[in-house]
Amino acid sequence: GYNIEFTRQAFALDRIEEQAFPAEAELTEADISANPATISNIRLWDNRPLKATYHQKQALRLYYDFFDIDIDRYEIDGEYRQVMLSARELYQENLDPKAKTWVNQRLVYTHGYGLALSPVTEVTEEGAPIFHIGAIPPTSDFEGFQITRPEIYYGEKTNNYIIVNTNTEEFDYPLGEENVYTEHAGGGGVTLSSFFRKVAYAWQFGDFNILISAEINSDSRMLYHRNVQERVKHAAPFLQVDDDPYIVITEEGRLVWIQDAYTWSDRYPYSEPLPDGTNYIRNSVKAVVDAYDGSVTLYVVEPDDPVVQTYWAIFPDLFTPGEEMPPDIRAHLRYPQDMFLKQAQVYQKYHMTNARAFYEKEDPWAVPEEIYQGTAQRMEPYYVIMRLPDEEKEEFLLMLPFTPEKKKVATAWLAARSDGENYGKLLAYLLPKAKEPSVDGPMQVENRIEQDTDITEQFALWGRGGSTVLRGNLLMIPIEDSFLYVEPVFLQGAAGGVPELKRVIVATKDRIAMEQTLDEALAAVFGEAEIMQAEFMGAPTSGLEPLVVQFTDQSMGTVATWSWDFGDGQTSDEQNPSHTYQSAGIYTVSLTVTGPAGSEPETKTNYITVTTGADIADLVDQARQLYDDAQSCLQAGDLGCYQEKIEAIAALLEQIEELLAE
Repeated sequence: GYNIEFTRQAFALDRIEEQAFPAEAELTEADISANPATISNIRLWDNRPLKATYHQKQALRLYYDFFDIDIDRYEIDGEYRQVMLSARELYQENLDPKAKTWVNQRLVYTHGYGLALSPVTEVTEEGAPIFHIGAIPPTSDFEGFQITRPEIYYGEKTNNYIIVNTNTEEFDYPLGEENVYTEHAGGGGVTLSSFFRKVAYAWQFGDFNILISAEINSDSRMLYHRNVQERVKHAAPFLQVDDDPYIVITEEGRLVWIQDAYTWSDRYPYSEPLPDGTNYIRNSVKAVVDAYDGSVTLYVVEPDDPVVQTYWAIFPDLFTPGEEMPPDIRAHLRYPQDMFLKQAQVYQKYHMTNARAFYEKEDPWAVPEEIYQGTAQRMEPYYVIMRLPDEEKEEFLLMLPFTPEKKKVATAWLAARSDGENYGKLLAYLLPKAKEPSVDGPMQVENRIEQDTDITEQFALWGRGGSTVLRGNLLMIPIEDSFLYVEPVFLQGAAGGVPELKRVIVATKDRIAMEQTLDEALAAVFGEAEIMQAEFMGAPTSGLEPLVVQFTDQSMGTVATWSWDFGDGQTSDEQNPSHTYQSAGIYTVSLTVTGPAGSEPETKTNYITVTTGADIADLVDQARQLYDDAQSCLQAGDLGCYQEKIEAIAALLEQIEELLAE
């Protein structure tokens, strides 16, 4: 009894809210139509082949690389989108051998630059991801979603020390055939302001050049411990760190890393230990590391943890209350996969709370297997955006299905919530034990794929052509009272190269199809399922007051009602309304459509710009001043400021064009 009770406490399994999941209904076309946000966020890209694609498409130079693909979510153009992204870090090992001088490696090539971001469902006709943030300098397809401080001095694979603010300019980024140079303007590091400091660091790093280099001056600063995990470990060596720090874009356009950190023990009484000896664990700390200046903030997000309370009492200035975390960073907290997997491993046995059932091993579970690159391997927890049973809207979750220990049918699924006040809540959905017919587990679906003649014939055809078929992660996604199974299929050419996403397999309880796109696969399984999607346009979108704008509904699906909000306090329920803006300003417009498939909103932020009757000469003067300001920003190396001024100039030019047209 004590073992069960205390093990569940030690791994926070006693907090899991268990609910029944009947799984009785066959998934229908109406279910798909009623869950458009879930469908539009099904992850098609597998991070393993995607990493190679990022490197080929976005590294741009040999000395840049992408070391890890992260999964996160952002509010983009009014939609909650699941995305994959990766930091473009500097990889000095790939510098030309002749360029691997001490000056280049310590003073010049000091930092990575920007990142690449692609939505989880978007694919080109050639089978490549669609990058909405990428290139150098970084560009973004999303209005109001820009990177203003792209330099990455601290990263996942940034392991060497560097010296900044020297007599040698730092390489910033390539621009065509030329290079742009910069000087580090952040804090952090240690100033080499005295001979004794130089001696100390020359001895610490075994590098005599620190002592004798004429490029180092009294303002030069030594930056070291630049690896995110290593940096957090040095700040709090008593914490364990997660294997996967991930990068986040703040509202200001800065890049920060979120590093999950754990308190742990191997001495919790009566608790069953994991193979590494751990028998107590909490994800009590979220470390935030600024990618530019290296500042580390340790936020306590589970203040009830007695272990972190003890450390906090000993080091009161080391930790920051979780309530003080900026909202734009808090919005990207994820329940960590490492922690979740440990809990899932323990929950396989310790979901049984009856002592007799436990010791007789009446109902042990297992984490199911899936097929990846032709080999069976244990399924990993995966992030999804979906609507939980009895909830009104979709949210970002981490989930994992279970099967009985020696069977392949599904028996339960565990979900960890990550959004808002629900962060950290664990839910277990239990399927009926005696259910007939049973619900397919992941490996049963994999077997169905291998037994489908249409699918296997296509695989064989590709194989005869010399290509390699790579089957990505199988996702088992709960929708309404049933499950949808989705598996992407990648193709790699005979000569190797970058895998391309060529097919998507969709399966339900008794149907399966493989098509070129997710929509086509869904249509093959369900018929032409109608998915509601709101969309509109307005013309013109800028001009002098009073401005008459004709709005046109472009929504997909069968629409019964329209609800417009023009952003100036006025509304309409017409399909294609005409609206007059009486006052100057910038207005956000939204449209919500409803129909048999549900209700869907579309919001266009800062969509309508109404100006006063300022004359052209005044606008030209403003543009000239903004141009001068932009040049000053560029000379100062402030790309964020430069971009802001250029965008303002573009807006003024549009106003001038409007005036000339009248």
